[in-house]
Amino acid sequence: MPPLAHRPTALAWQVFRGSDAVRRGLLTVHQLRSSAWVQLRHDVYADARLDRDHGLACRAVGLRLPPDAMVAGPSAAYLHGVEHAAGFTDDVHVLAPVGTGLRSRRGLRVHTTLQPLRVATVPASGTYSPIAPPTARAGRPAVPATAVTRAGPAHAAAAARPIRRSAEPSADSLDPRSHAGDDPVRLSTDGDASCRSIGDGTVPSRVGPTPSSVALPAPSGVPPRTGPAHAAWETAAWLEPVRAVGIVDSLLGQGLTTRAELAEVAGRCATRPGGSRAQRVFDLADPGAQSPPESHLRVRLVLAGLPRPVTQLPVHLPSGLILHPDLAWPEFRVAVEYDGAWHADPDQLHRDRRRLNQFAGAGWFVLHVTGRRLREDFPAVVREVRAALSERGWRR
Repeated sequence: MPPLAHRPTALAWQVFRGSDAVRRGLLTVHQLRSSAWVQLRHDVYADARLDRDHGLACRAVGLRLPPDAMVAGPSAAYLHGVEHAAGFTDDVHVLAPVGTGLRSRRGLRVHTTLQPLRVATVPASGTYSPIAPPTARAGRPAVPATAVTRAGPAHAAAAARPIRRSAEPSADSLDPRSHAGDDPVRLSTDGDASCRSIGDGTVPSRVGPTPSSVALPAPSGVPPRTGPAHAAWETAAWLEPVRAVGIVDSLLGQGLTTRAELAEVAGRCATRPGGSRAQRVFDLADPGAQSPPESHLRVRLVLAGLPRPVTQLPVHLPSGLILHPDLAWPEFRVAVEYDGAWHADPDQLHRDRRRLNQFAGAGWFVLHVTGRRLREDFPAVVREVRAALSERGWRR
């Protein structure tokens, strides 16, 4: 007979070490096997009611991290609020000093540093919780946030975001080669904010006191993570460009970092291995993207040799209406619209056709790209866009 579900108040909505719970007398080994808990890693368990998302994966990894290690790259971007940066089954990226004995394994990608990492001190006025306290949902007990990050409207909104029930991993990644190799990297934390590296990848050093480019402390249960600007740089250096640009687009679009902060980090690391790759990703980034697939579509078109489109260009119609196509080449009056699954809805289809007629009436040629074509028929998409641009005067 399966063990009865038993949830002590101290463990409700928590991630914990099973051995600790047994030692403290909160659970028996038999009770740990009940449906109340889910095992995430060796000796790491969680309340089964928690969402299976990357935040949960980070919390599980955090319980076994050395005290001077931190979440980094796309995992840090997720904790800052970019939900598509990583999914529940994706590796958690971590920076750890050399000598900790931490090694990459299934579900964990370790990037080593040669100097100790320091968590920045930030003002207590800016509250931000990448994993919203359980009070965001009725019936959950309050869990105090023990640390804060930088202030601002975007961060306050992220702090109030409730945990959503979603078991889906991050989709829309167009290239399965989502991670770089395990070559060690070095993070310089000395006062001159230089960027030094070994191996194929690099990570930027601390860039002065800029809040989004230093390591940030985290609320209870969530490991510290690099700031948004450094998370962007690490993502750009470690991931393949299409996926990386989508994440950087969101960091910019959500106001988590700025082009100035990215330029500062990239400039300090420009001559280092991985610097040119990261700079290229930053050059391709655009905060105007409305979704990861739009980012992926834009970047893949540019990498295929087409001119760079404008995102969300205001197109003024004679009627006074203003339309904003996903991607546009205004000098040729050519636009591309990405049609996600929601466009199959009859009401949305009606609006899309009316919108298409309005574009046509204003002299625009509009192509529509579905998610399926983006994944399975992209070469034909490139030919169609190239033909439309060429017909309207574009020459390579």
